[in-house]
Amino acid sequence: MAKKPPEIPSASLADIAFLLLIFFMVTTTMDADKGLERRLPPMAENIDEKDAPPVKERNVFIVLVNKDNQLLVEGEWMNVKELREKAKEFMANPYDDENLPEKEPKEVNFFGEVQVSKGIISLQNDLGTQYGTYIEVQNELVGAINDLRNELAKSKFGKAYDLLDKEKQDAIREIYPQRISEAEPKGIKPGGGK
Repeated sequence: MAKKPPEIPSASLADIAFLLLIFFMVTTTMDADKGLERRLPPMAENIDEKDAPPVKERNVFIVLVNKDNQLLVEGEWMNVKELREKAKEFMANPYDDENLPEKEPKEVNFFGEVQVSKGIISLQNDLGTQYGTYIEVQNELVGAINDLRNELAKSKFGKAYDLLDKEKQDAIREIYPQRISEAEPKGIKPGGGK
């Protein structure tokens, strides 16, 4: 009779693998995703670009980001940290500067007739722009609008914009709409080719 070789106990291997899996899951750090909350406008029906009214140059705040992650804002090189204040000044046009956006009278709930800016922020980046820079620029532009909304909410209602009810938030959004136009990145031809 031949002797059987001893067996290796494998019953506890599954337990060890499970414990290692839990250990790595607990000790691994995970970065939170960065992103932008965006609600796309509904598709316009049967609108021809020829029918769209022209936008005056003074009503457009042009922000360009190149492949080296440098910012050109209204023809001037700028640091991302300065962008928010510049965008706020553009959208609010507090002194009715003739180089900043025009305003039009509009009847708004809770406010009566107010002057609303016709300003549009135009953002364009190069194909080689880093995603982190793109997000940072977007955050500053959206932050500028949010700051203006918050300042108006505090001065009119004595509360932060986020704490207001939906009707009051809607009224403030009419005064400071978020008009950010994103142009197709440079280096892309229509149809997806280069």
